[in-house]
Amino acid sequence: MIGQGPLPEWLREVLSVYDPVLSELFWFTVGFGVVYLVGTVAVAPIVSRVVRARNRNNPTIQTATNTYLRVLVVAFATLTGTIAAGYGNVLSESAVIIAAITFVLGIAGQQVFGSLISGMFLVADPDFNVGDWIAWPGGEGTVEAVDFRVTRVRTPDNETIAVPNTELTSNALTRPYGRDQYRITEQVYVAYEDDAERALMELQATAAELEAVLEEPSPNARILELGENAITVQAELWTQDPLNSDIQTVRSDFRRLVKRRFDEAGITIAPPSAQSLTGEVAVTERQSEGSGR
Repeated sequence: MIGQGPLPEWLREVLSVYDPVLSELFWFTVGFGVVYLVGTVAVAPIVSRVVRARNRNNPTIQTATNTYLRVLVVAFATLTGTIAAGYGNVLSESAVIIAAITFVLGIAGQQVFGSLISGMFLVADPDFNVGDWIAWPGGEGTVEAVDFRVTRVRTPDNETIAVPNTELTSNALTRPYGRDQYRITEQVYVAYEDDAERALMELQATAAELEAVLEEPSPNARILELGENAITVQAELWTQDPLNSDIQTVRSDFRRLVKRRFDEAGITIAPPSAQSLTGEVAVTERQSEGSGR
C-alpha cells in the first residue's frame, strides 16, 4: 500500500491563493443551479399551464410567456448565485457599480430594450396573434412567434425571417385575412371595339362558377376606367375563411376561366396600345465598300 504524504508546499500555496475563488464559484454554482432547476422544473411549467388555460385562443401570450419566463428565471438565478457567493453587499452598497451597470445597459441596450418593450406591446395587442397573416412595408407572412427581441414570420416562400419588434410597432400593419370573408378584385382591360356589357356579364358568370366564391355577397363587375386605349373593368368576388383558403389559387382559377370565356366570346384582353408618332425621319445613303469615296 502506498502511503499518503503531505501535499507539496507549492500546491498548498496555490490552493491557499485560489481557495476563496473556488469557494465563491462553488456557492455561486449552487445558488444558480438550485434556483434555475426549481424555476424551469416547477415554477415555469405551472405558470405556463395557467396562462395556457386562461388564453386558449391566444397563442401569442402563451409563446411570449414562455420566452419571458426563461429570461426571468436566468436573471433571478444569476442574482441568487451572486448573493450566495458573498457579493450581495457589493450590489446593495456600491452606488458606483450600480451607476456603471446602469450606464452601460442604457447605452448598449437601447435597441434591445426598445425591442423588448415593442414585443410587449405586440403581445398585448388583441389584433396581433400567432398564426395571423400580416403585411408591413418590409414584407408579409404568417406570424410564428413573438420572441424577446424579434418576431418570427414565415413568408409565402416558406422562409422564416426575424423582424425586429420595433419595425412592426413603428410601421402600419395590415391584416388582409383578419376577417371571416375576403374580397378579391381582378382588373381586365377590354378593347373599345368590343362589347363592354358582355365583358361584365362574362366576369360575373365566371366568378359564379368557382366553388370557392361565395354566393352572398354576390360577385360583381363594374367599369372602373375609360382609359386612353382600353376600358378597365373590375371583377369583385368574395371568399370564406381566407386563412385556410389558397387565395392565389382562386385568383389563378378565375383568370384562366376569364381568358377562356373571353376567347369564346371574341373579347380582346389587354389590346396593344396605339401610339401616334409625329416628326421627321432622315435617311442617309450608304456607300458601297469598293467606292472608297
